Amino acid sequence: MIGSKVGSEGLVYTGRPMDLEVETQARGDASVLVLRGEIDVYTAPRLRQAIVDLVDGGATRIVVDMERVDFLDSTGLGVLVEGLKRVKTREGSLSIVATQDKILKIFDITGLNKAFPIFVSVDDALKEPVSGA
Repeated sequence: MIGSKVGSEGLVYTGRPMDLEVETQARGDASVLVLRGEIDVYTAPRLRQAIVDLVDGGATRIVVDMERVDFLDSTGLGVLVEGLKRVKTREGSLSIVATQDKILKIFDITGLNKAFPIFVSVDDALKEPVSGA
């Protein structure tokens, strides 16, 4: 487990949480957020700020590429839902790209697979016609 170790005292936090890399790419009329790492209580603010910056900058079509996301917790899900609401107020869309079973299962269990269009690749997400609020 990254950020912790098992010692004689049990699981001990080592102060080195996994990071989240956020890269923004312009692809036609869409903004693609490429994420790498873990989305949790510590890193979710970085994702939140990236989405806020995009929407405040006029983006109405956002694709969140989660192919290289290793972990997603409820805080991260909350940020994605908040981002969806924010972009929908501007009649925009927020799509998810994910193929990892552990990430897809989180969307299935929470029912958020009905709220977010989920695609297997960025190219597939970009082919989909935009549907607003």
